[in-house]
Amino acid sequence: MMESIIEINGLKKSYGEVEAVKGINLTVTKGEMFCMVGPDGAGKSTTIRILCGLLSPDEGNVKLLGKDIVKNRKEIQNKIGYLSQKFSLYGDLSVDENIEFFADIHGVKDYQKRRDELLEFTRLKPFRDRLADNLSGGMKQKLALACSLIHKPEILFLDEPTTGVDPVSRRDFWKILSDLLKEGITIFMTTPYLDEAERCNRVALMNSGEIISLDTPKKIKANISKQNIEIVCSEIRKASRLLKEKTEYEIQVFGDRIDVIVDDFENEYPKIESILKENLIVINSYRVIPLSLENVFIHLVKKAS
Repeated sequence: MMESIIEINGLKKSYGEVEAVKGINLTVTKGEMFCMVGPDGAGKSTTIRILCGLLSPDEGNVKLLGKDIVKNRKEIQNKIGYLSQKFSLYGDLSVDENIEFFADIHGVKDYQKRRDELLEFTRLKPFRDRLADNLSGGMKQKLALACSLIHKPEILFLDEPTTGVDPVSRRDFWKILSDLLKEGITIFMTTPYLDEAERCNRVALMNSGEIISLDTPKKIKANISKQNIEIVCSEIRKASRLLKEKTEYEIQVFGDRIDVIVDDFENEYPKIESILKENLIVINSYRVIPLSLENVFIHLVKKAS
C-alpha cells in the first residue's frame, strides 16, 4: 500500500460570507505529482496555503507527513518547499544571495554545494551574479524554485508556477519538475492550465470550492461516455451560436475550431452538418477526437450548474 504523505478531511475555509473551500477530502501519496486545477476563485490557492500552514482552516483536519499542520506547523514547514503565485524574492539581491538567504532561514549549513547543484539544475549558473529584478519571468520562477529546494524538502508546493511564463521557460520548468520526481520529492501543484494537469499522476478538478472529479487524467476522461467532434469552418462564432440555438449539444469554442460534444457521431453529425450548410457555413474539416481534460472540465461544470 502506498504511503500517504498528505491527508485532507472535511476541509472548509470561508472569507466572511464567501465559502472558498467547501469540505474537501483527498489523499496524496509519497512521490506523486498531484494537481489541483480550476479557474480563479475555485479555492486552489486557499487550499495550498492551508497545507503550507499559512492559513488556518475553519473546519476539518489536515495532516502532512503524518502530523497535524495546525499543531506542528513549524516542524512541518521545515520539511516542505513553497513557491507562491507572486514573485516574493528580493529584487535587490543577486541569484546567489537570494538562495543564501533562504538557506539561512532554514538553517542549512554548508549550503554552497547544494546551491551550485540547484543553479546547474535550473540552468541559472551563468546568471548567479545578476540581481533578481533583472531576470526574465521564467528565470525568476526558476530562482524561486531553487530557493524552495535549498533545504531538500520532502514535499514541494507550487501555486500556479507557470502563470505568465513564456512557452519555452514553461517547457524548461516542466523538465525540472520531472527530474525532481525522479529524486522522490512529492509535488502538489495548482494550475489553471488543463494541458499541464494532463502531465500529473492524479488530478482534482475544482470549481466553486468543491472537488467535482478526482482521479488520473485518463480515468477522468474515460468516465465521460461522450464523443468529441472537432469542426473547423468559416464564421466560427456564427456557427457556434447556431448550434447552441438549434441543438442540445454542448458547444465549446477553441480558437479556430468548435468542439461539439455528442453521444454518438454517426447519428448526430448529419444534423450538425445540415444546420451549418443551410446557413451557408463552409465546413473545412471535421473529425472525431478524444475528449481532452478541458472538454471534460467544461462538461462537468455545466452539468453542475
